[in-house]
Amino acid sequence: MIDQETKVYLLPAMFNAAVRAGAEIMKIHGHKDDYEVTLKKDHSPITLADRQAHRAIREALGSTRIPILSEEGREMLYDERRNWELYWLVDPLDGTAEFIEGYNEFTVNIALMENNRCIAAVIYVPYFEKMYLAGEGSGAYLKRNVKPIEEAAYTYNEIRADWQPLPLEGEESSRNYRVALSRRHRTEETYAHIDSLRKEHPDLEIVEQGSSYKFCMLAEGRVDYYVRTTRTYEWDTAAGELILSEAGGKTRVLEDDRQLCYNEEDLSNPWFYCTRVAE
Repeated sequence: MIDQETKVYLLPAMFNAAVRAGAEIMKIHGHKDDYEVTLKKDHSPITLADRQAHRAIREALGSTRIPILSEEGREMLYDERRNWELYWLVDPLDGTAEFIEGYNEFTVNIALMENNRCIAAVIYVPYFEKMYLAGEGSGAYLKRNVKPIEEAAYTYNEIRADWQPLPLEGEESSRNYRVALSRRHRTEETYAHIDSLRKEHPDLEIVEQGSSYKFCMLAEGRVDYYVRTTRTYEWDTAAGELILSEAGGKTRVLEDDRQLCYNEEDLSNPWFYCTRVAE
């Protein structure tokens, strides 16, 4: 079990790693001739921004001597990682397809996993200069005006200085029931699920978003529900799941309402749903 002193040391490490990765992404963002888009084995795109963000995180977290499981290192053998007690679970650029298409809600996801459970998390949205943070049993927070700086070196006290607890006051009041959906990834099952929700919430409103930013919107109280019926991976959900949980929400497998599992042999997630308020 990680003690408080270790948490105080690791929070700045993951915070600064995310900011530095965001700086690498923003140097490339908008310069489409520099994207260097190629396809991975699963035919999903990868860009120079993904690779540079991965490098920045690897360098920033190297001093912790904690192993890293990253989207850009997904080929790591299960036998090598199956017995890890502590590791970083990272997506250096979540929302690559939206990044390529010119949308701005791409994120940097870093989760600290202990015995395959997320105990600390950050999600950085560099375009909006917003950082979402959570610690298991310590709440979830939003820190604004976090500029993407290559040599970010925030201290523990600087990180805590002006963060806001989540959910934000007043975000959930006087509005329709909002359901976040991926902009690109929908199926017939997605729409069938929405139709079932609409019976209980006839005022239901669809909010299209990319990346793990949907978890952050739930944690803020800006949307009420999120459902995903296409493939995601563990690095897409771990950080967002903890942030949402510490803000009072929940994430569950759509089929049988169990919790998501991590460090599985197959790193892809089952279909899942999230709610702003845990029932």
